[in-house]
Amino acid sequence: MPNSPDSFLPENPPAARGAPLQGVRVLDLTRLLPGPMCTLHLGDLGADVIKVEDTGAGDYAAEAVRTLVNRNKRAICIDLKQPEGVAVLLRLCEQADVLVEGFRPGVMERLGVGYAAVARVNPRIVYCSLSGYGQTGPYRNAPGHDVNYSAFAGVADQMGSDAQSLALSNVPVADLLGGSMTAVMGILAALFDAARAGAGRHVDVAIADGLLAHAVVPLAGFNRDGQTRPAGGDKLTGALPCYAMYETSDARFVAVGALEEKFWKAFCELIERPDLAQHHHPITPAQASLVRAELKAVIGAQSLAWWTERLRGTDCCVTPVLTLEETLSNEQFLARGMVLRSTAADGRPFAQLACPVKMTGFEFAVRHPAPRQGQQTGDILREAGYTEEEVRAMRGQGAVA
Repeated sequence: MPNSPDSFLPENPPAARGAPLQGVRVLDLTRLLPGPMCTLHLGDLGADVIKVEDTGAGDYAAEAVRTLVNRNKRAICIDLKQPEGVAVLLRLCEQADVLVEGFRPGVMERLGVGYAAVARVNPRIVYCSLSGYGQTGPYRNAPGHDVNYSAFAGVADQMGSDAQSLALSNVPVADLLGGSMTAVMGILAALFDAARAGAGRHVDVAIADGLLAHAVVPLAGFNRDGQTRPAGGDKLTGALPCYAMYETSDARFVAVGALEEKFWKAFCELIERPDLAQHHHPITPAQASLVRAELKAVIGAQSLAWWTERLRGTDCCVTPVLTLEETLSNEQFLARGMVLRSTAADGRPFAQLACPVKMTGFEFAVRHPAPRQGQQTGDILREAGYTEEEVRAMRGQGAVA
């Protein structure tokens, strides 16, 4: 079969040759979620990530989140308000390939560790500034969170079942898609170029920009119709009965995603309603309401467990809506090695999600758990060439901790 998955694999896969980012050192000055998630991906792919925190509160993310997004990192505490602390960071920059910071524009410059200062000691470094609205523009200094960036990017307006019920997600898409993943993309591109050209770059990532850049579906509607449709009014948000969530008899949900006619016909046959096959994309809102009502009645007559068994092995793009707890035990994700289970220090079960990138010659592993604040300060300073006496002196004056 020329198009089978196996046809894309080499006959003799290369032997394991280590992680793709092995030997890359990353200084992570970020906190909370977008930045740490970015450097988590780099660490999971083999980079030596050093989490740099201040000597006060440090990264004040909730402990449960901090534990998940800071594995495969080491930690050092530096007081960048002291000249000695600035000197320490600049020395670490000499040996680093990447620095990621998440402060408001201008803060790193005021501390003496902006891009220009860092590039003077290491012209090859990739310096990524990750912020809400970027280093330029009238909003550059404005505070914000995921919901604010999503709102300004015109994406929050598109999320929800109708214009009166805009939705919030417990997976913050602006922070993660607009911030974390866009930063990873920029860093890896600049790293590739630095290896080729011998010079680094300042990578300016705005979370709002990153999310806006992915708003292609509503933009397509704007280009087609001169305006976007309200939440719940476009193909992917509820206008089509063949692409929607339907409640089961036990107050769970089934996701119907039969956008293509072949899948819709297969689903109509499955539910023994061939009369609905002709209404794949209803012409009028009235027809859509009629089809939606029929599907509500059919799906609502049975439990989620019943539908799970009924849908198993079918080819119609209709699936049960799982809770995360159920997903962690799902055979597909277990087969892909996406769920890591262990025991926390207090004895409770502890689950992590594995690196989603699979590639030949590389086997993902948790090399070490999320570090405590400043856990490896001494080790990292000694690696940078400081003597034990110098380390003690800096600790004594509070430049490091």
